[in-house]
Amino acid sequence: MQVQLKRVYEPVQETDGCRVLVDRLWPRGIKKEQAQLTHWLREVAPSPDLRKWFHHDSTRFAEFSQLYEMELGTRQEAREGVTKLLQWASQGPLTLVYGASDPVHNHALVLLHHLQKSAKGAHGFDKSTPSV
Repeated sequence: MQVQLKRVYEPVQETDGCRVLVDRLWPRGIKKEQAQLTHWLREVAPSPDLRKWFHHDSTRFAEFSQLYEMELGTRQEAREGVTKLLQWASQGPLTLVYGASDPVHNHALVLLHHLQKSAKGAHGFDKSTPSV
């Protein structure tokens, strides 16, 4: 599974593969043609209440990460979105596109880790690799 993160403001590259915007709101100053997205998957973004509470405050990131992980596992629409992302990732490179300016304290990073954990089986091996 090859998944990477990229800000929507960074140049599009051929190696991006499937480009999925994972923000609930459209990023400021970006035209749809410029973003060159394959999909816009709002349902995997944090809920509006959680997003507003976090407000990109790095001191809240640890707690935000836990709460967002919980949402990804409990909200039906988020679980379905994660399933779609895993399917797309199994078909080739996947780029999670986001608008936040902080590359270390943002929901896309939490989502990436969630996808990586979800792709691993209960015994710690990658589901995309056949077991013997």
